[in-house]
Amino acid sequence: MILVIGDFMIDHYLWGKSDRISPEAPVPVVEVIKEEDRLGGAGNVVNNLLSLGSEVIVSTILGDENERMFKLLNEKNIDTSGVFVDENRKTIIKSRVIASNHQVIRYDKETKENISKEYEQKILNFVKSKIDEVDLILLSDYEKGVLTPNLTQSLIDLANTKNKKLIIDPKNNFYKYQNAYMIKPNKKELSVATKIEINTKEDLLKAGWALKEELNLEYLLVTLSEEGMALFGEEFIQIPTLAKEVYDVTGAGDTVLASLGYYLAKNDDLIEAMHFANAAAAVVVGKVGSATVTIDEILHYEKNIDNSVEHKIIPFNEVEKLNITNKKVVFTNGCFDILHLGHVKYLQKARALGDILIVGVNSNESVTRLKGSSRPVNDEFDRAYLLASLEVVDYVVIFKEDTPYELIKKIKPDILVKGADYKDKEVVGSDIAKEVKLIDFVDGKSTTSIIERMRNQ
Repeated sequence: MILVIGDFMIDHYLWGKSDRISPEAPVPVVEVIKEEDRLGGAGNVVNNLLSLGSEVIVSTILGDENERMFKLLNEKNIDTSGVFVDENRKTIIKSRVIASNHQVIRYDKETKENISKEYEQKILNFVKSKIDEVDLILLSDYEKGVLTPNLTQSLIDLANTKNKKLIIDPKNNFYKYQNAYMIKPNKKELSVATKIEINTKEDLLKAGWALKEELNLEYLLVTLSEEGMALFGEEFIQIPTLAKEVYDVTGAGDTVLASLGYYLAKNDDLIEAMHFANAAAAVVVGKVGSATVTIDEILHYEKNIDNSVEHKIIPFNEVEKLNITNKKVVFTNGCFDILHLGHVKYLQKARALGDILIVGVNSNESVTRLKGSSRPVNDEFDRAYLLASLEVVDYVVIFKEDTPYELIKKIKPDILVKGADYKDKEVVGSDIAKEVKLIDFVDGKSTTSIIERMRNQ
């Protein structure tokens, strides 16, 4: 069971149509056809958890018009014993007027002041009564007054004492998150918190390690939009985004928080949880509005990602079937035994020369004949898969001969690319390709040098 605490909101939608301008002011007149309330804010975290199949309990403070929120929670069979009402506050309602699928205006009703100590204690007492039943705690902080510094620290202390993981989607006041298991800011929030402008990986590392140390966090997970996610723990780990198309990032942070919590509540493997949340984010940004994801959608997305990579690996005897007519085809080849920066830079330059980049990869047997009995380090399919996962590589073909001459005969590339060390040497296939291009390698980056360093360690 997962406990969600934070700023619950009502997303109120007024759907309608507009075909005239008001005579009173230069604004559209919207004829409202349908009204709808949805759970928003911390409620969207709950929506995602329920969609994933989690058992959820919640705690928050509501104000006036609270019956609308209770109705939404009751419709989802959520225990509301941890939801308290302070009539002196406003229940957060964000109303959106939408005409012909376009948002015309949004107007908000809310209280931003911190809840009183009385209501801090009500939430804390409720959490104490449930802490032994929950697997994990999620704090969704929109800075609307529920997660006060005092309450947040009390919840962190309680979770640490009870050895319960507590993950926070933070806002601006980062100091109230000290000693937490994990906080999950985005890059902009990290930049604001550390006063470090993040333009490079070095900036990211500086800001991330600084914040983790300053707040004494066990983990810091930074979402980087199109650049994926970065985890600061015992070491730094960054994974690329899986998203192919981004339609709307609304609620993506809620989805990441929920999917992290869901996975960690079931499997105590943070790296796998990070990859799971990354896939969930890729699904949700492909939808419009504050969307949710299901396990089936995530698994289907991951499967398609895997398939899209595997489909780029072409059997030798099926090369002629490739639809590459009217394209400028670039070909290069190698063992690519340990894929490294030098390889990637080389392939990026090769791909820039044409429309299609095909990479020939030596089979295990041919690598052994060329490099000796200790090679290859990695299996031929593993090497081909890693190459195919690169965006700049269009197709990969494994060949068994010592040279790719027979493969080049099949492809008939426009441009044949080799390393600059082939200067003044005969390039296999140069009699077939229309042009040969030599590309400089990155100094000090080679599989041989990597293996030598590993042996000397």
